Amino acid sequence: MDQKLVIIPTYKEKENIADIIAAGFALPGTFHILVIDDNSHYVPASIVKDIQKKESASNQRLHLLERSGKLGLGTAYLTGFQWALEHGYDYVFEMDADFSHNPQDLLRLHKACAKEGADLAVGSRYCNGISVVDWPMSRILMSYFASAYVRMVLGMRVYDTTAGFVCYSRKVLETMDLNAVKMKGYGFQIEMKYTAWKLGFTIKEVPIIFTNRQKGTSKMSGGIFGEAFWGVIGLRFRKIAPNRLRVQGES
Repeated sequence: MDQKLVIIPTYKEKENIADIIAAGFALPGTFHILVIDDNSHYVPASIVKDIQKKESASNQRLHLLERSGKLGLGTAYLTGFQWALEHGYDYVFEMDADFSHNPQDLLRLHKACAKEGADLAVGSRYCNGISVVDWPMSRILMSYFASAYVRMVLGMRVYDTTAGFVCYSRKVLETMDLNAVKMKGYGFQIEMKYTAWKLGFTIKEVPIIFTNRQKGTSKMSGGIFGEAFWGVIGLRFRKIAPNRLRVQGES
């Protein structure tokens, strides 16, 4: 059976973290969870530790990495990817802690990679029209046209380029030079997809319904979109190369 790891970054997500972990553990097929908490003195880390104590030592599915302060979404995922590779996981998922992504859809993303030939599966809000619930229209339009802008600049046929609900096969993360990833906010999501595409991997969009968080507060900011806007232009002219150490190890 393949090994599956869901990476969940948290920053002040005390309202959601216990419930999202429980939902992940309730899925068939044994999903492991890695919580990366960006404020180690805040509540989420202590909640995770309490749940860990209830897990049997021989079947530890919940893992925690604590970082000091808010270091950025991209760096959290990159840390998680490295951890996943070191611990032998076959499929690695990105998922928000706030239930905007339905944990049940993890099964569909896994199927797209494990059984349907995709190297990277994207939980897509826009591949079948617009599937977003409870967002203000201004935010929907900003997100939708941001992805249209990315497609225009980069030529990548992915409708939800900023999606943060993703399944990576191990070979994608091994082949990428993760140390070369530059964008740290939501532009990180664009850069990861574009890098995989330029390296020749197959990307499949899986339609999902995205629901705005019911608990806690959004961490979005204007700087996130500024980084993505200018970063995409830089990506267009950047040479994308595989991880040299990985390539040398296969030769």
